[in-house]
Amino acid sequence: MAAGRELLGFQGQDVPAEADMYRCVHCGLCLSACPTYMVTGLETESPRGRIALMKAVNEGRLEINDTVVSHWEKCVQCRACEAVCPSGVPYGRIMANTRAQVMAHKRQSLRLKLVSLLFLRGALPHPKLLRWGAHLLRAYQRLWIQKLVRKSRLLTLLPGGVAALEAQLPVISGDFFGPRRQVFAARSEKKLTVGLLSGCVMPLLQGNTMEAAVRVLTRNGCDVAVPVGQGCCGALNVHNGDLATARRMARRNIDVFLAAGVERIVVASAGCGATMKEYDDLLKDDPRYAEPAERFSKLTCDITELLASLPLDPPKSTLNRVVTYQDPCHLAHAQRVTAEPRAVLAAIPGLQVVEMEQATMCCGSGGIYSILEQTLSGKILAAKLEHIAETGAEQVLTANPGCMIQIQQGLAAAGIPARVSHVVDLLDEAYR
Repeated sequence: MAAGRELLGFQGQDVPAEADMYRCVHCGLCLSACPTYMVTGLETESPRGRIALMKAVNEGRLEINDTVVSHWEKCVQCRACEAVCPSGVPYGRIMANTRAQVMAHKRQSLRLKLVSLLFLRGALPHPKLLRWGAHLLRAYQRLWIQKLVRKSRLLTLLPGGVAALEAQLPVISGDFFGPRRQVFAARSEKKLTVGLLSGCVMPLLQGNTMEAAVRVLTRNGCDVAVPVGQGCCGALNVHNGDLATARRMARRNIDVFLAAGVERIVVASAGCGATMKEYDDLLKDDPRYAEPAERFSKLTCDITELLASLPLDPPKSTLNRVVTYQDPCHLAHAQRVTAEPRAVLAAIPGLQVVEMEQATMCCGSGGIYSILEQTLSGKILAAKLEHIAETGAEQVLTANPGCMIQIQQGLAAAGIPARVSHVVDLLDEAYR
């Protein structure tokens, strides 16, 4: 290879498996399920197009260059293609390994490199640092600083994109979730002991939802343990190729939850649950953690999965309102959980659930995708908002923090008078 040439092919650790890549027969059934293809109409922004680029790199016909990487980075990783693929292509695993190769070859976009340095490897692995940053954000929002900044011309004087990023800052409306006790006793006949993932983002941005999760679980006969020492699940790191950090996070959570002796590990975030159910694959080559990871993954379930499997304590309050449910991608496609959240909603008296068109289509959040790919994310969101508006719902229910933030900001910007809540928020309200 000539000096200065870019590396050909995938090399080293975390190489996309040929057995996975070459399952794709380019039938095209994934096209209509892919949000980026539906928005752009470009073959290179489709699952089979991105896999074709992977194959070309693997065979030495293409190099890992900026153009190729840009198509991979534009993938929102919703995994809707997996749900419709007749060949069973494990697209999420292929893309995670491909993004790991991009990181290893130092070909990530500048924006992603900065986000990785400051957030994925800087803040996420350190809960105290993340909480400190959330305190600063809450002060920025509550002390009128944000309003003053937005009324001034300061944002227009900063580099392009800063104003758009500032507009995407999530609102911290409630208190942080940081329970002083580790175990909450069941408030009815005990059925089982569960461990609740608090994770990284939800305790800070949706602390009220975490409190609701504890109340709903204890109401339905669960002793709820919130183990000290747990942390981020590593989902965002997996999606963006930082598998080394994701594995460190996974090992920490495995140690903490298995030591707690819980019967199930309950997650209120679809993205976290999908990643935790795949810890066994993430750590399959780790001689010490392969077996514990497999046990951990088998214990993990979404909170709606658990609630739907229990004899649910019937809510007494009647909630006479029209709602619609948005399927989070990593719950519907990665975990194949769609009936359970609807079963929980069906148990609430008076609730009228109107199904939106394309409920399982991505909202464009994709973890940090809405920050890294603002234009595409916005176009994907616009279609979702249109479907929500058509239902006439006054409340949108979902089961993932990123979806909640993305859709709520979109509804506010579009002037659509609907609020967004987690499924357990509504069930908790019906128990009052």
